[in-house]
Amino acid sequence: MASAAILPELATQVLIPVAAAVGIAFAVLQWLLVSKVRLSPEGRADGGAGKSGPSDYLIEEEEGLNDHNVVLKCAEIQSAISEGATSFLFTEYKYVGLFMSIFAILIFLFLGSVEGFSTKSQPCHYTKDKTCKPALANAIFSTIAFVLGAVTSLVSGFLGMKIATYANARTTLEARKGVGKAFITAFRSGAVMGFLLAASGLLVLYIAINLFGIYYGDDWEGLFEAITGYGLGGSSMALFGRVGGGIYTKAADVGADLVGKVERNIPEDDPRNPAVIADNVGDNVGDIAGMGSDLFGSYAESSCAALVVASISSFGINLEFTPMMYPLLVSSMGIIGCLITTLFATDFFEIKTVNEIEPALKKQLIISTVVMTIGIALVSWLGLPYTFTIFNFGVQKTVQSWQLFLCVAVGLWAGLIIGFVTEYYTSNAYGPVQDVADSCRTGAATNVIFGLALGYKSVIIPIFAIAFSIFLSFSLAAMYGVAVAALGMLSTIATGLAIDAYGPISDNAGGIAEMAGMSHRIRERTDALDAAGNTTAAIGKGFAIGSAALVSLALFGAFVSRAAISTVDVLTPKVFIGLIVGAMLPYWFSAMTMKSVGSAALKMVEEVRRQFNTIPGLMEGTTKPDYATCVKISTDASIKEMIPPGALVMLTPLIVGILFGVETLSGVLAGALVSGVQIAISASNTGGAWDNAKKYIEAGASEHARTLGPKGSDPHKAAVIGDTIGDPLKDTSGPSLNILIKLMAVESLVFAPFFATHGGILFKWF
Repeated sequence: MASAAILPELATQVLIPVAAAVGIAFAVLQWLLVSKVRLSPEGRADGGAGKSGPSDYLIEEEEGLNDHNVVLKCAEIQSAISEGATSFLFTEYKYVGLFMSIFAILIFLFLGSVEGFSTKSQPCHYTKDKTCKPALANAIFSTIAFVLGAVTSLVSGFLGMKIATYANARTTLEARKGVGKAFITAFRSGAVMGFLLAASGLLVLYIAINLFGIYYGDDWEGLFEAITGYGLGGSSMALFGRVGGGIYTKAADVGADLVGKVERNIPEDDPRNPAVIADNVGDNVGDIAGMGSDLFGSYAESSCAALVVASISSFGINLEFTPMMYPLLVSSMGIIGCLITTLFATDFFEIKTVNEIEPALKKQLIISTVVMTIGIALVSWLGLPYTFTIFNFGVQKTVQSWQLFLCVAVGLWAGLIIGFVTEYYTSNAYGPVQDVADSCRTGAATNVIFGLALGYKSVIIPIFAIAFSIFLSFSLAAMYGVAVAALGMLSTIATGLAIDAYGPISDNAGGIAEMAGMSHRIRERTDALDAAGNTTAAIGKGFAIGSAALVSLALFGAFVSRAAISTVDVLTPKVFIGLIVGAMLPYWFSAMTMKSVGSAALKMVEEVRRQFNTIPGLMEGTTKPDYATCVKISTDASIKEMIPPGALVMLTPLIVGILFGVETLSGVLAGALVSGVQIAISASNTGGAWDNAKKYIEAGASEHARTLGPKGSDPHKAAVIGDTIGDPLKDTSGPSLNILIKLMAVESLVFAPFFATHGGILFKWF
């Protein structure tokens, strides 16, 4: 007889929503602290002078700048960026909303038709002696869960973007007082997004489980099968957010760089460049809104995968509420652990010099991992019985609570390893990126060769880390172990998102400083913040890709079980054709997204060139460029170009499942997972390395870097070309691929009952 968990059901029912509420309250507190920085000249005089004294305004006083005009200019630029980002997201959401409605109807029709829309109770899929709710109920509740997940994902992305555009100019203004104050403003703003997203994702999932439970009662198998729609909704929106936002930001970035920096030899973010506002808008819609939706999707899917497997294990069979909620308890502990970690960056230690920025961000990762290890041990001790059984492809495997703790911990620490390996290959503080920068001496071609080689090599250690995590967690607790390992990797999501969102906020702050004509010393400070942010953004992508691999495998296992496939034999033709086609899909998807960026950038380059050639006084700075046209080009191109890649991902499981059946679909999922992870890591790291090689030359911080510079030199131009090629790799194709592998897996799981009953039309004729 299995022992019971120490934590009673009532305590679990209170703990989870309280942890979510604490996360939301902490996010609001951080936002209130950021909002103390005034974007008006009048409010500035009493806003902080008491603490730091006259030294707050030293730069303006030294250089005789008109402080009043600078603040007004910053506010005006921030307003233009915010309006552009809001306008784009509303346009994108109109199209995405239409898709969401159509797909919700498809879910209802497909799942409802499994039992011919019958309202009678049916024998349960896994325990035939029990009766479960009808398939029609699964169809209705899966559709509701899908819409809930989609709306939560959209709101998460939108709020993240609003917070980032609210904070960018404030970070610029704080940079006048010192790098430490600017860092805290940018980091707190990132924390607002991180905690809002982690807490709202947990709260909505918890409320959905409890509301669905009113109808489902003791039918936990049906309840948690319906909840998988939540993960599908989250990832569907993330796909369009990532692809659409990625195309937008890179079209503007490539256009601005190629004409402005290479052809016209003007600085980055120069107000004379017509694409500069579109570029800054793109940072927010791609790197903030897209990343937020992406990590929310990963969190929702790993939770759903764990809950589905748990519902058919002893937790679900014996109706043990606290152990059943173990994935949500881990996430609750994650919010508390990340809250403690954040205080180290904002309250316990103060940054005084530029060199302290990157170490402070890296410490966040280490501290959160250590704190969470203790937290997971506590949750595993309190929330799990000492011995229990986990469903493992038709049989129940006996597992002990310490083994499950190890599964979560191995995912958590593997995430940290992936993060630091990513940092090693993308930070210009280390040899790999410095080698790429050095290769610019002989032109763009050698830069491209070195960058590609670095990307391929950077795959090795993350893949070993993922492989070890999978082997250990699967050996200990079957597919449930893999699902909670993914959840472990994502348990520090609030901290991960805070340091990730910090990057684009700092990037925008630098752009605003340049456009407002602020002192070069302020720009140096914002550049230092941005350089550290580039590395943390690459680390964030590493986390997202690593967790996607584990999530996809867990979802794959749940799909195989639900589709009643006993084994996936790659030597059978049905499976092997799926395997080889699935491995091809990430290449097809990457080709579509890369070409989309290329064609959108082409239009942008032509428009920027036209304005430089035809608007009198533009190069002299006496006339303002037409920013609005460039914003419109990016918006129109990204909306149009995001549909084909999105359709490829969403329709593939449906077409394969209906025409070829569940065996072929299992091959497609395995193939896409194996090749997608490699390409995603390689693309993200190659792009990150090229970007930081360019920044290494521009900063000229070492003797070696100064021999390659200054800006405008031939090595610098070669580095800009490398960065331009890398932009769509690191910000469009690479990050979108992890959504491709997760989304196809969760979609297959949601539609598994339909595919198992009616799928494989073509093969039925053979």
